[in-house]
Amino acid sequence: MSPTVQGEILVPGAAGEGRALVLTAPISFWGGVDPKSGRIADVRHPQCGETISEKVLFLPGTIGSSSASAILMELVHSGHAPAALVLHEPDAILLLGLIVAREMGWQTPIAVKLGSAKFPAFGGREVVAATDGSISVK
Repeated sequence: MSPTVQGEILVPGAAGEGRALVLTAPISFWGGVDPKSGRIADVRHPQCGETISEKVLFLPGTIGSSSASAILMELVHSGHAPAALVLHEPDAILLLGLIVAREMGWQTPIAVKLGSAKFPAFGGREVVAATDGSISVK
């Protein structure tokens, strides 16, 4: 089975391709993700130790912090950003990091909105997030 779904583009960016990392719990980027490596550093998070770098990251939610945008910008700048972000709900603070990084001329991944009920079909599979917002298994 090769599911292809259409997501809603939240922030345009480069197409992304990589193994899907479907988080099973919301995450805080501030303190929850190491911006120098992309590793999930929050010891309370179920995917602690996994890296989000070069993955198509499916986020069921985020735990707010006004610093989330800065952490995402650092991830983009350090080359450890996800290949694409798929969010259940828009997170304006997190996505601000992509928008500012774009304004600085850095290549940013695409961010799309997709209902979390569709996330499990992609878990652990090689996924492509296209610039038109479609998400498919490679």
